[in-house]
Amino acid sequence: MDRGGCQMSGGGGGGGGGGDAIDRPGVITLEDLESFSEDQLSDSGNGSLEEEGETMEAEDGSDRLLNYWQEVARGHQVEVSPDMAEPIQQLSSNNQGQSHREQVPFTLLLRKEKCGEQLYEKRHYEKGHWACITLHEDTYEQSICYGFMRIMRYICQQNSLGDYLGMTLPIVTVVRTDENRSVISQDVTVAYYLPLEHQAQPPQPHDNEIVVEVWPAATVYTRGFTGPTNEVTIINQIGAMAELLDSPGLCVSDSFIVAGYTNPAHSHRQNEIWFLERR
Repeated sequence: MDRGGCQMSGGGGGGGGGGDAIDRPGVITLEDLESFSEDQLSDSGNGSLEEEGETMEAEDGSDRLLNYWQEVARGHQVEVSPDMAEPIQQLSSNNQGQSHREQVPFTLLLRKEKCGEQLYEKRHYEKGHWACITLHEDTYEQSICYGFMRIMRYICQQNSLGDYLGMTLPIVTVVRTDENRSVISQDVTVAYYLPLEHQAQPPQPHDNEIVVEVWPAATVYTRGFTGPTNEVTIINQIGAMAELLDSPGLCVSDSFIVAGYTNPAHSHRQNEIWFLERR
């Protein structure tokens, strides 16, 4: 595995982080993060996998909750293995009382608007520890779903502390394209920012394909969008962002970041596309 490409860097390797240090519309809630499918969510009353999970736990325990995730995941050609039962249950049962979702910190440098509509933001992210894994599945959606599940295991006790680490937003994926920005590489990196309490001494993962790295400080240009993320939508979003920037040549041209604030398989996923400024 090429682990050198995980880092967020204006030098061209790719990688990323996100957060919200100022008044930003559309902050994603716990309910949104843990929602897996619009159809199932409409049946649960308020769209919360957390509350759906609590109902299932009260009825049949973790087996039914696992079956629920498995059924929805099959629609995305993703198999959820039985050993995901405990991580899913942890994230779905108020995370042992830790329902706060820590935002990856950043400083807003610029907000570009036109006719009252926000076009993009320019942000600065300080260096920090990220846990990342690079996968090479048949589709982008499969890579981010499988990567997210393995990161979930790391967050939920499969780490050197043997404890729940806490969730941060966004979960980011690094995508790489050809020179024309028309084809996405099958190598996709999924990354999770370590909560502030673990930044000084990051717990080590049991999964030897998850790497904990210090990503350097970076300046990014970011634009929000909604909906599923796949090869077509990402290429379209990259093209749209490039048209909005005054000087797109200042940014890395073949590595981009998709920041996700909701579950990777959610049909109305809340996302951002990030362009990395060259260092």
